[in-house]
Amino acid sequence: MPGDMGEEQIRNQTCEKGQNTLNEAGSWGLVATHLNVQVGECIKVKGKILPEAKGFAVNVGKDRSNLVLHFNPRFDSHGDVNVIVCNSMEDGMWGTEERETDFPFQQGDKTEICISFDTAELMVKVAGDKEIVFPNRLGLQNIEYLSVEGDFAIKAIKFS
Repeated sequence: MPGDMGEEQIRNQTCEKGQNTLNEAGSWGLVATHLNVQVGECIKVKGKILPEAKGFAVNVGKDRSNLVLHFNPRFDSHGDVNVIVCNSMEDGMWGTEERETDFPFQQGDKTEICISFDTAELMVKVAGDKEIVFPNRLGLQNIEYLSVEGDFAIKAIKFS
């Protein structure tokens, strides 16, 4: 039908209209809901890490209480220095953290994070072609929720 928006446009519009909310840590972030990212598709988050960054997080899942991935690079936060912490949350309960000490991020740098997934695992590609694999503990077949929080200035979000 003429004038109908395609699914890609609807997802982009939903993201653009996402709420800017104050998160529990007290820093502003982006929240996008009602997404429909399918197995094999990629969520790209582009932005700049703030010069005095302590850490930031990219969360994807069904909703804020059911996260298939909490991707949390920490420069100096929660007792961790230059560590990427990955975890999941089911019904508001955190799973077991996995830590990656090969840390490709630098404070003040621009970066791109690409998250893709299948029913078994999520693949996160970051700066310098580093890839982190994390299990799809929730068995999600689509991602409806995205949030970005912490010391990270978002420049663009793309779904492909």
